[in-house]
Amino acid sequence: MTEHVHHESAHHESGHHHDAVHHQSAHKEIQEGKFFAVISYIAFLSVVTLLLKKHNHFAVFHAKQGLVLFVFEVGCFVLSIIPFLGWIIKTLGIVVFILMSLWGILQASMGNYSRMPFVSRISDKISL
Repeated sequence: MTEHVHHESAHHESGHHHDAVHHQSAHKEIQEGKFFAVISYIAFLSVVTLLLKKHNHFAVFHAKQGLVLFVFEVGCFVLSIIPFLGWIIKTLGIVVFILMSLWGILQASMGNYSRMPFVSRISDKISL
């Protein structure tokens, strides 16, 4: 019976070791991708991140959300040509996109994988 407990303990310790290595690897990936994750929420810079950091999951996660925001920003500006209604769409769009981009920048700078409502459902469908 003592042998069984010892074996379980050794298995348990190796599980902790594996988790620690995985955590350390994830932490390193976040640190290496943080700058690119942050800039992904600034206009078209998400494309730069997707080109330069395509193997960094953290940077790509934020770049895909930033890309979706950018496409919607462009859409708002296109719709802004509509008389009066376009002005409302453009004004609301600017406020919403600035707030969402700031939120994304904050989350990326803190090293968080934070999913934006609505945006993340679309960004999840982007495959590279």
